[in-house]
Formats: sequence, C-alpha cells, structure tokens
Amino acid sequence: MNSDFHYCGTYCAALIAGYSHEEALRISYADQMTDHCTRAFLKKVGGPSKAATTQLQSEMIDARTDIVGLQDITRIWASFHFLPRDLNAEVNRGFRLYKQKYRLICGPNGDLVRKTVKLAEGRGLEAAGLAMHVLSDTWAHTYFAGTPSLVINNTDFNFYELIREGDSERRVPIVFGHNPTAKENPETGSYTGSIYQGSEFSIMNLGHGRAGHLPDYSFIRYAYIPAWSDYKEIIKDNPHDYMMAFAQMVYALQVLRGVKPEFQTDTYAWKEIAPYRKQIENLFAVRRTDDSEDWIRLGESISGQKIPPFSLEQFNEEYIMAEKAEKDNTVLGRFFKAAINQKTMVSSEISATGSWLAGMAKIIDGSALSGGIRK
Repeated sequence: MNSDFHYCGTYCAALIAGYSHEEALRISYADQMTDHCTRAFLKKVGGPSKAATTQLQSEMIDARTDIVGLQDITRIWASFHFLPRDLNAEVNRGFRLYKQKYRLICGPNGDLVRKTVKLAEGRGLEAAGLAMHVLSDTWAHTYFAGTPSLVINNTDFNFYELIREGDSERRVPIVFGHNPTAKENPETGSYTGSIYQGSEFSIMNLGHGRAGHLPDYSFIRYAYIPAWSDYKEIIKDNPHDYMMAFAQMVYALQVLRGVKPEFQTDTYAWKEIAPYRKQIENLFAVRRTDDSEDWIRLGESISGQKIPPFSLEQFNEEYIMAEKAEKDNTVLGRFFKAAINQKTMVSSEISATGSWLAGMAKIIDGSALSGGIRK
C-alpha cells in the first residue's frame, strides 16, 4: 500500500472508529512513518538503529546476503510489511529452507495479526498506527514473503491485469520494465518491477519486487502463476481486499480505543463504514496510482478539519531536544518503542518454529533486543 491508504485512508478509519481529529492524525502519522523509519533516518535523529521499520534502496543495494544480512532483512520486512499468515503451515514438499520460507508467506487473519493488535493495546496512538500499517499490508501483500526468495516471490510472463468491462473481463498482459525512475501509467499498462535474478537470495527477489508496485494500487486486479502454488494461477482482487483491510482496520481501532472487546480475526466494522462504503468503493474503482485527494475529501468531510500533508520532519526536533530520560515519552520515542516490540515479537515467533531466517529475539529486563545470533 502507498501513502494514500496508509496516511489518508488510516486517518479516515480512525475517525470512523471514534478517534478525534488530532488522535487520527497521530495514528495516520505512525502508520505512514512505518514506510520511512530507516537506519539513515534513525541516525539523523539519534534514535535506536534496531527500531528500523524499512530500508532505503541505497541500504538494500549494500545489504549483505549472508546469514546475518538475510536475518536483518527478514526481521524488518516480515515484521512490518509482509506479516506471515501461518508459521505452522503444513508443507509437504521441499527441503527445510523452502519450508521455512513458505511459512513466511504473507496473508490476512493469521495469528500474528491478532498478536500485533494485542501488542499495541495500551501503548498509545503511535503503537496503534504502526499496528494498522502491519494489518493493512497483510491484505495488499498477500502471497508474497518478506524474505529474499526466487521460488516464493518470483513472477514470470504469465502476468495479466484483469479489467472489467460491464459484465465481461478483459485480460491484458503485463510486461514489467526495470527503470525505477520511469513513471507508471495504468492506461498504457506501463509498470516497473525488479530485474530477474536467478539467485534464491538476491535482494531483487524480496517481497513483491518482481510484481512491482501492483500490490500497492487499490484499483488493480491481476493474475499470475507463482512456483510455490504448484503453478496454479492466483487472482488478486485489490479493490475487494483493500475494502476488507479498511473494514478490519476500523474494527481493530475500536478495539484499541477500548469500545470493542479483544481483537478477533476475520471480524470487520461493516456497520460503521456503511455510510461511506459506496464512496470508498468508487474511489477504489478509478484506475490511478494515487487516491490521496479523494481520501482527503472524505476525511475532511467527516472531521470538518484540514488534513495536513505527511511530514517526516514533524516530530524530529521534539525527540532530538528531549532529555535522554524523556525521549521515550515523545512521539518518535513511542513509535521507536512500538517498532522494537513488534520486531521482537515477530522475530520470536518465527524463531520459535525452528526457523533461522529472522535470527533470535528475546526480552531482557523489559527491553526488546533482536539480532542475528544474539541471545
């Protein structure tokens, strides 16, 4: 998902869940911040490097792909953007490494989603926003894994956009270009994906890189044939899945507000979003790569307040100028703490299955530590 959903859409979800304008902005800030909290940013503000929730392209290019490097990559991407659906999935073929990677395939309504929301309870708006990023990405990034893997994440020439025309559907072949600066255009079918690399551990085979940004666009429906599904076609319906994500996010935020009981998977706030559902469905139907303007119109119509653009610098000074003992009580400090807790929880769950892909993680004296082979 892109900032149109993570920032603007999350703001709307928080309002519908009953949060105030100011609270909704803080939640949406933390949701979007999850796509920006790199080690470069953390170094700039003096934050803990273990709080990184994403990686810059420059960081990815220089990333090591030995055991320690792969564990670092997996901890970040599996924890925040490709949360595994079933770490105990039955896998009846392949060697141990294949089974470990298969179990990292992302999807909604897994036990880790429940634990993610539970972990955010009572930990403030920043933890809530980070949890919403993780939750919504389970819908957009379904069928991909947050670890480099050719066999899990690769796509081939059997890749089609499915365009509805009345009661019929047209299949349009997609051939990805590889220029990262090229502008994508749904009308011409111009999309960008990562370059094919035959190495199982190549960074080009991380997440949905081979499928480009298509999983992040709310309008698109597409079909492809991954190797892990016994070469059976998978159809991904983003308009449907994004609506499911939005309805589940409103419900989860109600839980975090304390107006609904403990979070349960496969539960949605359909009643609460009913007044806005048609408007959101129409928003998703438009073939474009950014829905921010429509989300902003919806949000401002609900709150009667202006939605400022996301700013990466918004809370930097507060954190930098705070005394050491007070840094955890700042907006960034609370976000960093939530990020470390989430990464530690997911890494612990992965390592508990016997997988080495995320290293080990352990809680020591209330502090979350994670690392390649640290105990």
